[in-house]
Amino acid sequence: MEEKKVIRAAIIGSGQIARTSHIPAYRSMENVEIVAVSDANEAAAQRLAEDFDIPAYYQDSTRMLREVKPDVVSICVPNKFHYPLTIEALNAGCHVFCEKPPAMNPKEALEMWQLAERNGLLLTYDFHFRHGRNTAIAKEKIDKGDLGTVYYTKASWVRRRGIPGWGCFTNREMQGGGPLIDIGAHMLDLACYLLDYPEIAYVCAGSFDKIGKTGRKGIMGEWNPDKYSVEDSLFGFISFTDGRVMQLETAFALNIKEKDKRNVELCGEKSGLSLFPLESYQGEEMSNTSYPFIEEMELHTKALYNFIKAVRGEEKLLATAEQGYYVQRLIDALYRSAESGEPVMLEE
Repeated sequence: MEEKKVIRAAIIGSGQIARTSHIPAYRSMENVEIVAVSDANEAAAQRLAEDFDIPAYYQDSTRMLREVKPDVVSICVPNKFHYPLTIEALNAGCHVFCEKPPAMNPKEALEMWQLAERNGLLLTYDFHFRHGRNTAIAKEKIDKGDLGTVYYTKASWVRRRGIPGWGCFTNREMQGGGPLIDIGAHMLDLACYLLDYPEIAYVCAGSFDKIGKTGRKGIMGEWNPDKYSVEDSLFGFISFTDGRVMQLETAFALNIKEKDKRNVELCGEKSGLSLFPLESYQGEEMSNTSYPFIEEMELHTKALYNFIKAVRGEEKLLATAEQGYYVQRLIDALYRSAESGEPVMLEE
C-alpha cells in the first residue's frame, strides 16, 4: 500500500486551545507533522514550540506561511483575528481549520467562505459537538422521520457563575460578544445542523449584563466589572419560514441551580429527543429510551481528524464554510435584535 503523504501543519496562536486540543490531535495522527507555530507574542510562541518540540516558531504569521509553506493551518486566536488570519492562510494556499465562531460578522464569514471556494481550499470551523456519536444517532433518527416533523427546538448552554476570568472573553472588541458567540454558538450550530439549516424568517432576542457589571468572582475565576463589555446572558426566539421555531438560552452567569448545563431538545409529533444526555421520548407509547454507554473520542480531536481526512480526500467536511456563514448570520441577527429591542427579519 502506498504510504500517505505527510501533511505539514502550522498553528497560529499559542493559547489553551492550541495546547490542549490542536497540538495533541495533530500529534496523534499518522503522517501529520507540526512544522511551525506563530504568535504575536514571540515569547509565547517560543514556549509553545519548546514545550512540544516544534521545530520553528515565529512572531509574524505572514513570514511563517511564506517560509514554512504548510499544507494546513489551525487558527487559534481571539475572534477578532479569525478573519484576517484565515484570509492570509487561504491566500497562501493552505487549508484552514479555524476556531469558532467563524468571524466577527456575516460579511467577514461570507468573504472567508467565498475565498476558500475560489482557491479550491477547505475551510472548516471547530463546531466539534457535531462530531459526537450522540449527534450522529440523533441526526439519523431525525432524517429517518422517527420524530416526525420537528416543529420545536430548544438550544441552551447556561452557567451559574461561569464568566471566564482569563483571556479576553469579557472584551467585546476582541470577541464580538459574550456567551452567545462563545458557548451558545455551539448549541445553536448543533441545533441548526440537526434541522438541516432551515431558512430563517426572523429572530427576537433580549440580552443582559447585570451580573457581569456588578459581580467579580465566580466558578471560573475573577473578572473586572468595570471592563466587562459583553452580555452575560441572552435569550432568543427564532422563527423559520416553514413555520418551525427554536428557543435559545445562553449565559455565562445566571442564578440557577446547576453549575453548568447544556442541551439541544427537539420535539416532533411522533417523538422527542434530548442530546445531553442522549434520550428519546416516544409519543403514544409514553416511553423513554436512554443511551448511557456511548463511547466517545475527544470531540476536538474528532473534528481535526475529519479535517485532515477531508484534506486527503477520504471524507467530506462535517462543518463547512457555508454552514459557518449561516450560523454567523443567525448570531448577528440575535445580537441586533437584543440591541434594538425589535425583531430582525432575515428572509432573502
